[in-house]
Amino acid sequence: MRIYGDPISGNCHKVKWTADLVGCPYTWVNVDIVRNETRRPEFLAKFPQGQVPAVEFDDGRTLAQSNSIIRYLARGSPLLPDDAFTQAKIDEWLFWEQYSHEPYIAVCRFQMMYQGKPKEAREAARVERGETALDFMESQLRECPFLVGDHLTIADIALLAYTRLAHEGGFELSGRPNLRAWIARCEQTLKLDHGPI
Repeated sequence: MRIYGDPISGNCHKVKWTADLVGCPYTWVNVDIVRNETRRPEFLAKFPQGQVPAVEFDDGRTLAQSNSIIRYLARGSPLLPDDAFTQAKIDEWLFWEQYSHEPYIAVCRFQMMYQGKPKEAREAARVERGETALDFMESQLRECPFLVGDHLTIADIALLAYTRLAHEGGFELSGRPNLRAWIARCEQTLKLDHGPI
């Protein structure tokens, strides 16, 4: 398997972490999103959505979109338990992440870290939605150590990628102790340091 990704992308981290945890061998292929390498004809011929992460399997099949990739890689592992309702709860978080979290937390981070915009230049509506997402996670993690059940699943992997770097988008985590404890548990399980990969 080949993982096409950019190390600055939290969405790409999700795929790497999942592949590592399930022991799926892969070759990492660097794709620089800042230099628009996802728009090159050779990339689009393979991945017409023009985004990373994307994977190419040994048989030539391809798959894009981080959450669909991690869901596929995690099948049959503790990261995606067999119970249908548990899988549905995981999916609930995966869909929420892409609609109510990533467009705000990740975009603010990208604008500040890679476009050089100051914190004050963030869009007010995007900041508000990002704060709401972090508050929601803080409340949900009050009673449980992980997002679904008592161990790490792909729901945690999906949300960890940008939540652990939210400060780089101008979001403050110091007043969210449940969220910080969850990040530490996830990082320990994944054997991550405290900076981007």
